[in-house]
Amino acid sequence: MQIFDDLVHLIYPNCCVGCDGELAVSEEFLCSTCSMEISPTNFHLYKEPTEMDKLFWGRKEVHQTYAHLFFEKDKASQSVLFSIKYQDNPDLAIYFGKQIGEILQTIPNFSDVDAILPVPLHPKKLFIRGYNQSLVLAKGLHETFSKPIDEKAIIRSVHSESQTKKSRFQRWDNVGTIFKVNQSIEKYNHVLIIDDVITTGSTVEAMMNALHEINPKLRISVVTLAIAK
Repeated sequence: MQIFDDLVHLIYPNCCVGCDGELAVSEEFLCSTCSMEISPTNFHLYKEPTEMDKLFWGRKEVHQTYAHLFFEKDKASQSVLFSIKYQDNPDLAIYFGKQIGEILQTIPNFSDVDAILPVPLHPKKLFIRGYNQSLVLAKGLHETFSKPIDEKAIIRSVHSESQTKKSRFQRWDNVGTIFKVNQSIEKYNHVLIIDDVITTGSTVEAMMNALHEINPKLRISVVTLAIAK
């Protein structure tokens, strides 16, 4: 069996998403060099408020937050996010989602989550991209965290422009009224929003505002694969 695996690897080599170099048989998605370049936040070990907590101070009350990686330009983390978001790599999203789920199990404030809500894409963007990266992260998260995913609780009803080059105020203006919430959200006490990367938090804040319009007492936690450093 090992000989067969080595032969397949020789004919169809796996490449690192960080540097495009060939992966060793024992490596998955990232080579050892790029893996060392990834900066985990270790927010689950913090005793003081994290950068993720502070991001929402004075804006929205968030029950619990967690970010898995720091997003750093021109480093492996940028390649990981680009591969998940634009290069149709759901297996990579599942891989990191499972890692996140294992850590959330160790954080007591996540224990009573009723449902996982992936940040939704507008149907037009979903058609162009092929899949919702936040949903695939949620599926990986579900494998190790075992909380149900609710794709229908909130939808993106307006197709907004890309957030990439906008300021914080422009981002808010771009997403302020783009979500529509299903009345089914009233049955939940605590939900977890998951996104692929958070910079200013404007999209997630707009999503929380929309959820609270229907269920004002809803506790909301926010989890992301990466947060801008």
